[in-house]
Amino acid sequence: MSGMDGNGTTGARGDAPDATVAANPFTASLSERLAETLAELDAVTTGLTRAKAELRDATYAARSRDRTVEATVGSQGQLLGLRFLDNKYRTMSPTELAASVLDAATQARDAMSRHVMRTMRPFTEPRPGMPRMEGFDIDWADIFGSGVLEEPQTSSSRNGRGALRDEIHEDGEE
Repeated sequence: MSGMDGNGTTGARGDAPDATVAANPFTASLSERLAETLAELDAVTTGLTRAKAELRDATYAARSRDRTVEATVGSQGQLLGLRFLDNKYRTMSPTELAASVLDAATQARDAMSRHVMRTMRPFTEPRPGMPRMEGFDIDWADIFGSGVLEEPQTSSSRNGRGALRDEIHEDGEE
């Protein structure tokens, strides 16, 4: 039988619906978990917004191993700049110059890809307290190429976002 409770709401046997929900430990636990999940979603969304803003303006410059060419790439690996250092290119064959350009561009692109991986890794790994989703592993080598998983062989690359820069001016560079 239904009736009015003291608050003017109708509930089964005169009980207020809120009292039933508050007394149920499963509902309270579910409400807490939902609030935690929504807070976690908000934190991830905020973090992704920051990461996107950082990557949008990121650039990376790297020199070829023979130090004749410097290539600068954007966050998507697009070539933004190319510099020929110390006029060394004038004495190079077209094949040597092409190899130096490709070397510098590849090193810059791979370094930027590693930066993107480091920036996005927190959003691709399982969160504490959350179950691991099967089939959600990201194959970075498939996305960026196998070179991204290898560490750079030299320290000739430079980050265009304020990291330490090589201040030694060799061979009249810069």
